[in-house]
Amino acid sequence: MRIAEIHVYQMDLPLSGKVYRMSEGAYTTLDSTIVEVVSDTGISGWGEVCPVGPTYAQEHALGARAALNQMAPGLIGRTVTGPLEIRRAMAALLHGHNYAKAAIDIAMHDLIGKAHGIRVCDMLGGAASERVNSYYALPVGEPDEVARTAVERIAEGYPRLQIKVGGRPVELDIETIRKVWEATGCTRLSVDANRALNTRDVLRIGRECADIPFVFEQPCNTMEEIAAIRGQLHHGIYLDENTESLNDVLRAISLGVCDGFGLKVTRFGGLGGIATVRDLCESRSMPHTCDDSWGGDIIAAACVHIGATVQPRLLEGVWLAEPFMDVHYDSDNPVRVVDGHVQVPTGPGLGVVPDEGVFGKPVASFA
Repeated sequence: MRIAEIHVYQMDLPLSGKVYRMSEGAYTTLDSTIVEVVSDTGISGWGEVCPVGPTYAQEHALGARAALNQMAPGLIGRTVTGPLEIRRAMAALLHGHNYAKAAIDIAMHDLIGKAHGIRVCDMLGGAASERVNSYYALPVGEPDEVARTAVERIAEGYPRLQIKVGGRPVELDIETIRKVWEATGCTRLSVDANRALNTRDVLRIGRECADIPFVFEQPCNTMEEIAAIRGQLHHGIYLDENTESLNDVLRAISLGVCDGFGLKVTRFGGLGGIATVRDLCESRSMPHTCDDSWGGDIIAAACVHIGATVQPRLLEGVWLAEPFMDVHYDSDNPVRVVDGHVQVPTGPGLGVVPDEGVFGKPVASFA
């Protein structure tokens, strides 16, 4: 089996009539890039990458499509026996740009799974659970409104909540954290600053919320800032944006700067890369999420498949953008959060087959 065609699509994903606010920006629409890899046997595999704007991480939508245009011609005609050889081929064609390579990697897992009639989660080691925990990320907002939403999400069955903070006076963040805790009593809370807090404000939150059981997720911009105050904190710390590669994860563990991770599939170049990080986390008993920045059914399915292979005691949850959108690519088998959990797709590959024409015409094609 060889790669015969690669098609690149662009799709705007509107939020469901709301603004999603984080410390570094507010969003009403996300720009997603979808990749279709077609084999010479006629089987298609699908991948997706959807950065949250140009400042959340070292990635952006235009960069993803430019990188795909750079790599795609060199992949046409390649023999496909497994995803690893394609990852190595991409490394020879372009240095870095893991997030763009991830779309191809996900598509290759989907294609190979369909060709052999097996699910992606089984290709990655086997599902430890067929129904994985999700969690809800509460956007930055007025404390009372955030607390009200938190109560609603707990009532829906979400076992974990993430509270977005930063980008405003720290007093409002402290008030929000306390009101969510008092309203819900949720013992699985994450306070996520997306790199926005300075060390002074992290220490203040820790002092004034000492009685509330939460973990800080990526509170500061760098590992060095976090390392400088780690000994003064009594809350656990998870890293997210600082983990751009496997080497970053190894460095964080060796420095002892964190207790777990918020992992992104595309940040590690796709499913093969994050599976390696999963195994490393298991060897050190470090809990983590299996998420991505944003996106539709394709990236959601990829996150659920890898999340299903994580030991349940270490899986903090799989975050999906689906609750914030009304868009689905596969009308027959959409990936949904139901009662705070997600069912692992049952079909071969990712278990998602986009509806005919849902993405419109490709913005680039290679054959």
